[in-house]
Amino acid sequence: MEDITKEVFKALSTFVNEEKRLLLPRFFKTGKGEYGEGDKFIGVVVPDIRTVAKRFADLSMADIDRLLAGEWHEMRTCALFILVMQAERCQKTLARRQTPPAEKKAAEQEWGRLVDFYLAHSARINNWDLVDLSAPQVVGRYLIGRPRDVLYRLAESDLLWDNRIAIVSTYALIKVGELDDTYRLALQLLHHPHDLMHKAVGWMLREAGKRDRRRLYDFVETHRSEMPRTMLRYAIEHFDKETRKHLMRK
Repeated sequence: MEDITKEVFKALSTFVNEEKRLLLPRFFKTGKGEYGEGDKFIGVVVPDIRTVAKRFADLSMADIDRLLAGEWHEMRTCALFILVMQAERCQKTLARRQTPPAEKKAAEQEWGRLVDFYLAHSARINNWDLVDLSAPQVVGRYLIGRPRDVLYRLAESDLLWDNRIAIVSTYALIKVGELDDTYRLALQLLHHPHDLMHKAVGWMLREAGKRDRRRLYDFVETHRSEMPRTMLRYAIEHFDKETRKHLMRK
């Protein structure tokens, strides 16, 4: 390992939980033929990984690249939390009214580089938790007020994790009341073959429905005959029992 990876690994190792080390590989489906095949865990939970990431929040992209290339799931999680922190720093700089124009321009460029770096390494963002803990903050927030073409390109990718990044990134858009991309991507991904995408699309539809319940109802009523059952179940979770019963009838 490079020096920085040794340092981060050592910091993470102080939080190892033996019970989690045994449980996490099963939870994240690392067996032969499963979506997380071959992934390795040292047994550190998310809050503790965040603690370590804060200590290394100023790492360069070259060092983050080394962490992402590592074999340990927690190392990649730590790398992604660092990217999230750096993206949040850019966001705060852009949001401050008193920030000088030159500083704002630099922050915008830096955030753009972080997004490009993140997407260039999507093959290493290779489990659902890694996507869900980082895509909305790094990619989704960046796209507020900017073109969304990249989401549709990701949705067309042959890589499962690109597809999940596309739909989960819209969580940040949903939070500011922008729902159109979630519904468009849901249609684009409606017939995706993987259960992880059924869950992700259903989850984002559910979140969009919290903003506009009628729009979600109409979408599901129109498309329920072709929606995978898991996607449908996730999407309508917050409806009342009778409405769920009606919508689950195909």
